[in-house]
Amino acid sequence: MSENLEKVSTEIEKLRDEMVNTLVELIKIPAISPDYGYEGEYDKAQRLLGIIKDWPFDKVEVYNAPDERAKNGVRPNILAYYYGEKGEESERLWILTHIDVVPPGDLSKWTVTEPFKPLVKDGKIYGRGSEDNGQSLVASLYAVRALMNLGIRPKRTIVLAFVSDEETGSKYGIGWLMREHPELFRKGDLVLVPDGGNEDGTFIEVAEKSIIWFKVRVMGKQVHASMPDKGLNAHRVALDYAYHLDRLLHEKYAEKDKLFDPSESTFEPTMVHGPADSPNIAPGEHEVVFDCRVLPRYRLDDILNDARALAEEVKERYRKEIEGKVLPEIEIEILQRLDAPAPTDPNSEIVVLLKEALRKLRNKEAKVGGIGGGTFAAYFRKLGIPAVVWATLDEMAHQPNEYAKIDNMVDDAKVMAALALL
Repeated sequence: MSENLEKVSTEIEKLRDEMVNTLVELIKIPAISPDYGYEGEYDKAQRLLGIIKDWPFDKVEVYNAPDERAKNGVRPNILAYYYGEKGEESERLWILTHIDVVPPGDLSKWTVTEPFKPLVKDGKIYGRGSEDNGQSLVASLYAVRALMNLGIRPKRTIVLAFVSDEETGSKYGIGWLMREHPELFRKGDLVLVPDGGNEDGTFIEVAEKSIIWFKVRVMGKQVHASMPDKGLNAHRVALDYAYHLDRLLHEKYAEKDKLFDPSESTFEPTMVHGPADSPNIAPGEHEVVFDCRVLPRYRLDDILNDARALAEEVKERYRKEIEGKVLPEIEIEILQRLDAPAPTDPNSEIVVLLKEALRKLRNKEAKVGGIGGGTFAAYFRKLGIPAVVWATLDEMAHQPNEYAKIDNMVDDAKVMAALALL
């Protein structure tokens, strides 16, 4: 291990308590999207800016994506630069984390502490957003803080990006930044997205599946359940459609790719909504949402075309004219779509560097692979910029009693620093 890396690792250990306190402070702020009826990330972004205001970053920029639903009408995105040994001409390493979190869910399942009342216990920090993505956000901060404390300029400029809206599609986060400020990004950049991984930090994600979420809305005619012939039960139509669509997609798009875990495409019916509020009502409307994670070899347009063709078949099967209107109607609305870009080359510089850092710091050999989840990495890959997803995680994201392991946070900070130094 190099002398500088040893010094930085030792300094990060000294910052352990400060790292814990910073994560505790950030967890207290419920930075949840307006999509879920909350105010967004503004308060958390301000707290983060307050934490780093006296740190000797070379440049801190705030890019506010307009969103009238959010507090003060904006979704903040923060970029903090710590220049490398060649100043602005240094090669750049981006470390991207997100400041938004998902809603807490069923509060009765939070048995250790309340979601936004962080608790430090048994080497863990409990609270919503602790692991996703607070652990890595704080790790990236203190990787740089250690360099600053020691007066070390790394080989590569570190760009810390703290962005909004990752949990609901990145329309106001990295997607907005790339669309509105393309000048920020360079082809030669290296990118780490510490928002996925495994328990021992040996998995490097270089590929993602395509993602499409779509909502199927079936309209029939509400009627009293004792007289079904006078209406058209939207539940029955929707259940028929969802069953056959689920079967069709699994059978037609069934190939496997060992790069990914799971190795096949997934098609999951998730959210369901129907307006009937009584057992004796046959409802006139039913909605079901599908979450599809598709191997890159398949086209999302083909899947959508299959879904639409099946809708026509089902409509014909239940076709009925009521009050001059032909029913049922079946609408398909795309909620989110991300077509998978080409994978990051397993021999690219960022992958090689990360493997080397893990060997030096942990004496472990990492493996590369693909995942079904969507991350910021896909946005960079679309620009031809190599990006990897890596962190040491217990995979507590989106769960009740979510926690971050303090050792993981501290040790990952050392790896992040190494990526800038090696």
